[in-house]
Amino acid sequence: MNFNPLNLYGWYRNTIRNPRYRLWIILGTFAYLLSPLDISPDIFPIVGQIDDFVVVSIMLSEISQLILSGSKKQKSSPSNNDNSSDKTVDVEAVSMD
Repeated sequence: MNFNPLNLYGWYRNTIRNPRYRLWIILGTFAYLLSPLDISPDIFPIVGQIDDFVVVSIMLSEISQLILSGSKKQKSSPSNNDNSSDKTVDVEAVSMD
């Protein structure tokens, strides 16, 4: 099995979109950031922070997409709190002379 970063990104993206595992993925991401065991250790000045930045940016972009798609769904679905008096009905009037 070959290691491919795109496969890892696809797994991360699909798993964070699953509501059952979302909290675990977010907590795992924070544990990775705080852990001294990294792909590139943080003791190296610039290279050590690059992998942390990539992981945080992927997590934030996925969470922001989830929030945006949730707000779009909420706006598109009709709310149950609408009053029927707020709706306008056009009627053609006919005189009865």
